[in-house]
Amino acid sequence: MGLLSFFTRKTDPVETRAVQPGYTSALMAAREAWISGGSGLAELTGAVQASVSLWESGLSLADVTGTDLLDRRSMALCARALALRGECLFLIRDRLIPATDWDISTRYGQPRAYRVGLPEVGGGRSETVLAGEVLHFRIGCDAVTPWAGTAPLARAKLSASLLDEITTALRDVFRDAPIGSQIVPVPEGAAEDMALMRRSFRGNRGAALVIEGVAQATAAGMNPNIGQSPDQLSPQIDKTLADKLLTEAKGEIYNVFGILPGLTNPATTGPLVREAQRHLAQLVLQPIANLMAEEAAEKLGATVAIDVVRPMQAYDHGGKARAVATMLQAMAQAKEAGLDAATVKDALQFIDWAE
Repeated sequence: MGLLSFFTRKTDPVETRAVQPGYTSALMAAREAWISGGSGLAELTGAVQASVSLWESGLSLADVTGTDLLDRRSMALCARALALRGECLFLIRDRLIPATDWDISTRYGQPRAYRVGLPEVGGGRSETVLAGEVLHFRIGCDAVTPWAGTAPLARAKLSASLLDEITTALRDVFRDAPIGSQIVPVPEGAAEDMALMRRSFRGNRGAALVIEGVAQATAAGMNPNIGQSPDQLSPQIDKTLADKLLTEAKGEIYNVFGILPGLTNPATTGPLVREAQRHLAQLVLQPIANLMAEEAAEKLGATVAIDVVRPMQAYDHGGKARAVATMLQAMAQAKEAGLDAATVKDALQFIDWAE
């Protein structure tokens, strides 16, 4: 740096930013960060995906009144995100744009600004917006972090890890164990004949047969064929109680998602299926829908209502039918007894007051 360099114009340093190399890398990084379970594989099981599908189908069926932004596609995306991540964020523009990731600035525990990452084919981009410009749905919030939601599997990591371990162990057994393989004793013969016999049995229907000469098996004793029978090399999975443990692990996962385990029982009957659907709609999905409706009403400035029970028909058809039949029978008996409508009305009001 010389003396004349003092008079030269200084240029600002070039600003560089880190950009995601591609959509696939962004997706893999997001899934690695948001994956549920103790070892990160529990959500890949059929039990978890069946539960997530029920959430997705239930919320996509919901009747939304008060706004056109929460269409069925957005409701399905929100249901899957809530089930696997515990929270979902949409940027409010002419439509709802789902965000892949976000940072939050809070005051008194309430979000006031977001830096959201938006998905694009060639790589995501970020925008900084105020809290009123996004819909932030979340479930399972903690008092320490009320601005963040938690997924059902994250709240039951031990059960998720158990299901993962059992499923992985069974997969490895059926992939690597010599299922169907046997040790078959045969009369001792020439080395060439034994080798030919071994090659003829090898690989039949994916199983390997080990040919053992009876002379070696019985130390060349008398009557070597007596007491010889094929020995199974297949693992005895029934003694490990893997089937029972797998059923119990799946039941715990179903309970975590608010699904009655009896719904997947092979002996399930129609009434139990209806009760399971009613339980899922009334005690699990409808409270989540109410939270979503409150968030949407606050951010969109309109009265928003989301109903899950009616589209899923999760109400007691038989109870309503019996109630109507009983009421009609009571009205007929009152008419036969000569009671007028005013007297019946007063009696019904008295019964309501007594209850």
